[in-house]
Amino acid sequence: MKTIKTILLVSVFALITAFTLTPVEGYKVGDIATDFKLENVDGKMVSLSDYTEAKGFVVIFTCNTCPYSVVYEDRIIALDKKYKSKGYPVIAINPNDPKASNGDSLADMKIRASEKGFTFPYLFDKGQKIYPQYGATRTPHVYILKKENNKLHVAYIGAIDNNSRNPNSVTKRYVEDAIDALLLGKKPEKNTSRAIGCSIKSL
Repeated sequence: MKTIKTILLVSVFALITAFTLTPVEGYKVGDIATDFKLENVDGKMVSLSDYTEAKGFVVIFTCNTCPYSVVYEDRIIALDKKYKSKGYPVIAINPNDPKASNGDSLADMKIRASEKGFTFPYLFDKGQKIYPQYGATRTPHVYILKKENNKLHVAYIGAIDNNSRNPNSVTKRYVEDAIDALLLGKKPEKNTSRAIGCSIKSL
């Protein structure tokens, strides 16, 4: 009798889960990404189409509160400084719902951007509409987009590098290697890696 009850409970749970959990699909390498319009910490609305001279973008889903994101802040600033002038600016997006993640409101983002001297847009994914399109699951989570024939092709998805704790111990710089290849007209040798970080917070 207990076995039958257990089977029934498992079956009911599986059925409920199938209808309540939405699998994260999002973009894969080679897909075409759509543009967006999100509010920046300076109060202006930002779209990728605003960057008419860009060759592509380094879209990074990050936030204020995740320790992994905090550790990577200086490296993200360095990426923007190195590649913005070469046509690949960083576009940072905070995907967290501030009601579920204390410290990730737009007001908090403005303070953090000022404290750290962010050199790139830090956008708020209000209503959490953009990160599911991309399929982002972590902060930080990187998507390199290559602009070609007025379309944004996904060229790389994953982590910034292979050491989320100590920048001095990095031996593989995934994002830099990918952009360097794209600038030479080549495809990145490694176009995916596993994003390491905190889960994106939502109610």
